[in-house]
Amino acid sequence: MKLSPNNSAQNPLFQKVPRRGKLRDTHITLAHGSGGKAMRDLIDDIFISNFDNPILSQLEDQASFNLASFTQHGDRLAFTTDSYVVDPLFFPGGDIGELAIYGTVNDLAVSGAKPLYLTCSVILEEGLPVETLRCVATSMKIAAQKTGIQIVTGDTKVVQRGAVDKLFINTAGIGVIPAQVAISAHNIQPGDAIIINGELGNHGAAILIARGELALDTDIESDCQPLHNLVETILNVCPGVHAMRDATRGGLATVLNEFAVSSNVGIRLDEKSIPVREEVKGVCEILGLDPLYLANEGKLVVVVRGDNADTVLSAMKSHPAGKDACIIGEVISSPLGIVLLNTIFGAERIVDMLVGDQLPRIC
Repeated sequence: MKLSPNNSAQNPLFQKVPRRGKLRDTHITLAHGSGGKAMRDLIDDIFISNFDNPILSQLEDQASFNLASFTQHGDRLAFTTDSYVVDPLFFPGGDIGELAIYGTVNDLAVSGAKPLYLTCSVILEEGLPVETLRCVATSMKIAAQKTGIQIVTGDTKVVQRGAVDKLFINTAGIGVIPAQVAISAHNIQPGDAIIINGELGNHGAAILIARGELALDTDIESDCQPLHNLVETILNVCPGVHAMRDATRGGLATVLNEFAVSSNVGIRLDEKSIPVREEVKGVCEILGLDPLYLANEGKLVVVVRGDNADTVLSAMKSHPAGKDACIIGEVISSPLGIVLLNTIFGAERIVDMLVGDQLPRIC
């Protein structure tokens, strides 16, 4: 048949291929990373269907923005990136997808930024059940909707069986910092108060138990949650917050040691004031762990001037993510770069930086 402009529209060779394909495979294969139809169907059916928005729907190799969408929120960009390799993928209180969204949002929020946009890249192991990936993507969609952030671009790679463990996620996030906010660990001064928004170590303990290596029966769940609205609540009553950080890997102890070194101050904690669930204490005692070093995924360390502490504490307690907030210590002038702990026995000990890793692959 001779093709011409007059009959080409009716010929099936010239019909536009539908963009949305239905993924029929039950497991990930190397073809899903090949750049061909299998990969297109995977992206359309799993990712585009969940993350669709006006920017992502352009399906370009990058996301482009109107600069006015940034300047209406502030005068500086906050930009962060993180990777998530948690084992297991699903755990009490969350999963790797939710963790990836909330973790990136929280990294932006602790700078005082309003989180706006996020990228998502996944590395998939050959043989991963498609239904597992679908559940993770759905969880990410729900978490993104809760936080108001948009997933605007991404990437998919597939590697041979055994080259990764099921599924790894990498994200990058962009937010905007309001003009009057200048949060930094370098701002900390003697006399400042240290506040945390609730119990420590729940995430680390939940992951450990979820791995099934211990015959423990507890109801400990991860504290995986977004903190951007809590941060907004804090800044509404105290725009001059000195420092703020989420206590993830390395826990509270690592954050405070970083603070002490960055501002060349000392920090003193009161063990009686630090909230830790009895079940978490029990897990730590059995395994010889210290809850001060256990990972968290919904805990915020805030440092403010001492005369602002009660105001900030009251505001935090008014928010669901900060209802258990408490003052746990103070900044002191010496010893420089050292974190001290007044123990429940009346003694004093140094809380040093973590050496090694108490619990690998917790986020």
